[in-house]
Amino acid sequence: MLVLLAGIFVVHIATVIMLFVSTIANVWMVGSSSIGTISTGLWLLCNKTCIQLPVSSQDEASLKAVQAFMILSIIFSVVALVLFIIQLFTLEKGKRFYMTGAVMLVCWMCILIAVSIYTARFTGTMGYSTNPHHGYCFILAWICFCFSFVIGILYLVLRKK
Repeated sequence: MLVLLAGIFVVHIATVIMLFVSTIANVWMVGSSSIGTISTGLWLLCNKTCIQLPVSSQDEASLKAVQAFMILSIIFSVVALVLFIIQLFTLEKGKRFYMTGAVMLVCWMCILIAVSIYTARFTGTMGYSTNPHHGYCFILAWICFCFSFVIGILYLVLRKK
């Protein structure tokens, strides 16, 4: 049981780190232009230098929603990690980590909403580049989506023995 708890803890920390990286780094979409490689994230448009991400007025609300839900997913993931540590030392034997699992599933839902909005609104819309494709931050966000779901379910069914 100790090995299972340690494994879940390590995967949870990896998920938090990957969420930070995918939210902060500016490589959600990558394309090429005459100047070189262009990458866009949730915040900046980067070529050789980074500038504020130019967004049309009709896409601005969608981008703000993606930013907000990614930040919320980080917050909920960190809160779930702290809850797990607190419950690990305060719960009686045989009790379940219900609160930790519920918070982690809320994190999972935030990631799902953010990445779904980004996929629907911004995939392939880099008008200033050719051959746009998803960058590693987009892929990390989907990996975090999978990890947070598995961790959330494991917390719900896990008994402290």
